[in-house]
Amino acid sequence: MKRTATLLSIAALLALVPALVAQDEIPRTASGRPDLNGTFDAATLTPLERPVSLGERAYLTPEEAAEIAEEERAIQEGAVQRSDADREAPPEGGAKVVGLEHTAGGGNEFGAGNVGGYNLFWIDRGTDTYRVDGKIPTSIIIDPPNGRMPAMTPAAQERMRAAISGFIRPNDGTAWWVEHDGPGPYDGPESLPTSERCLAGFTGAAPTFPSLYNNYKRIAQTETHVVILLEMIHDARIVRLDSEHPGPEVTKWLGDSIGWWEGDTLVVDTTNFRSGGRSFRGGGENTHVVERFTVQPDGNVVYNFTVEDDTIWTAPWTGEYLWKAADGLVYEYACHEGNYSMGGTLRGARLLESEALSGASTGAE
Repeated sequence: MKRTATLLSIAALLALVPALVAQDEIPRTASGRPDLNGTFDAATLTPLERPVSLGERAYLTPEEAAEIAEEERAIQEGAVQRSDADREAPPEGGAKVVGLEHTAGGGNEFGAGNVGGYNLFWIDRGTDTYRVDGKIPTSIIIDPPNGRMPAMTPAAQERMRAAISGFIRPNDGTAWWVEHDGPGPYDGPESLPTSERCLAGFTGAAPTFPSLYNNYKRIAQTETHVVILLEMIHDARIVRLDSEHPGPEVTKWLGDSIGWWEGDTLVVDTTNFRSGGRSFRGGGENTHVVERFTVQPDGNVVYNFTVEDDTIWTAPWTGEYLWKAADGLVYEYACHEGNYSMGGTLRGARLLESEALSGASTGAE
């Protein structure tokens, strides 16, 4: 009797094995490779860098994560309300903060050339945090252990100070740059950042990060190539599988990406960045990025990346976050279509320069 019961128990367990295997199996292509094809939503409330107050604490409790989600829900609920049609006009020169309400008693007195936003209708930075291996990270950066960017090298700090010295200040309606020797910030199209010129996005391509909106990523995969398309602006990287990088004389806005499979993880290696082509977090032409894409049984993708550039940072840094499988589409990001705003920016700069050089009042008081 006892032997019969034991055999029945074993049989029952064996019957469950196929179901357990199927549950853990990841989607695959016809050739057996993990199937990365699809659209993914990378929006998350998890910050890139961990709040200093958390130190080296790597994970949140479920209760803390729920509290963060509830706070965001309340913010969004209040911020997408229809704007008051009888509100006061913003200050002359524009608002300093996007979406800031201006009333007779509480307006922002600093005009900054920003037309502002009616509300947060177009903002979509996610509704919650994410889990990796059942845990809720406190930051996207997982190394260094404090979850924050490593220090920049002294030389890189000096280069950054020199680059931005005198060119980072609010738009006060004056041609303040005429007081500086050398090139100005609005001399021509090439003087403006690549993202403002609609050449490359401001969320990074390799690595790529979540943003306030347009967080969809789309992957198209073949046996020889993988294309990673970002909804923000229009960045699309073509990853050549089992290939080699060209010589250092060949540089690209988004870098040169090659890839290979390590088990069920796609590894993408990116170098050969164009000087001045990467602006996010200070990377340069010497930056080396290694990304890892690992499909989960539910179709989500764990996206892991390591950035190294000893001419910029004192140590490599690594991040990881979840791309959630989505049914939505990646829509065209028209930027300022036709770059019409570019002409307006440059014409406005010429007018301000003319006023400044002639000694005429700019109207800023």
